Amino acid sequence: MKKLTLFITLLLLSSAALQARTVDVSAAYIGASHFDQARVSAVAAWSLNVLAGVEAKYVKEDGFKDPIYSVSLPVGLDFDYLKLDLKPFYYFKNKSKDENYQDASAYGVSARLIMTLEDDTVNDLYTHAYLGASFARQKGTLAYSDGSLSNEDYTQFAYTLGLTKNFFRRFGFEAAGTVFQYPNGIDGVKAFRGIMDQQELAPTQTYDVVHDLGKYALGTRLTWMWPDQQSSLYLGYRYGEFYTADPEHSFIAGNTFAITRDIHADLAYNHVRTVHNENKRDILYVRLVASF
Repeated sequence: MKKLTLFITLLLLSSAALQARTVDVSAAYIGASHFDQARVSAVAAWSLNVLAGVEAKYVKEDGFKDPIYSVSLPVGLDFDYLKLDLKPFYYFKNKSKDENYQDASAYGVSARLIMTLEDDTVNDLYTHAYLGASFARQKGTLAYSDGSLSNEDYTQFAYTLGLTKNFFRRFGFEAAGTVFQYPNGIDGVKAFRGIMDQQELAPTQTYDVVHDLGKYALGTRLTWMWPDQQSSLYLGYRYGEFYTADPEHSFIAGNTFAITRDIHADLAYNHVRTVHNENKRDILYVRLVASF
């Protein structure tokens, strides 16, 4: 049923996209020793000011009997010096092998308001600041420090502040910070058995699948660009602290380039480790984007 729902959603969008001005279709694979993830998406420009599309994700990871399926509907609204990005998302129910855990699912929405602080079209310079606010509600199981379990519908919020800027048409810089809030309470929570990737709430410079409940995350990215060749190199870093895991460092190195005029690729390597080097992960990211 999950696969059929995702297929129908993508089919309907593809049919509607025939009426759009432009369409970007992408496919991505993210792999590591503990998970495999595939993403497909289609985003259409319905007018000069409106973008809308759909993204479907499949994740097979250790600790879950069945694959995790999710779908999101990204929407972008452009008001010249203000842009608004919205992304409602839904995770289909995943049954647990352990009778102590209830079936897991999730839904929510992320929003980001992007403000143009500088827009020099002559010299191709820009500075953007953005504010993000996200909400999610997960059906899952809380594990407390005293050993007790509680099946709950758990609510989360995340708030992000970020800045992006380019220099001399050659370099790009981005910095962002995110804090997480838990209205249901976080005291005594040791772990949460849920299926949602926390990066639905805020991008945090990693390609890992994150289930642990975060306190905050600080990240930055540096990009070297060659606009005439439609290519770039980038380095990313994130430091994050969690309520249910040790603090982590994440390092990213990637390359974007044009294969043809209308097809682009993004290849990246991501190394994630805890501050005491007790948990290390190496992650590969590959993405292709075709524009029509």
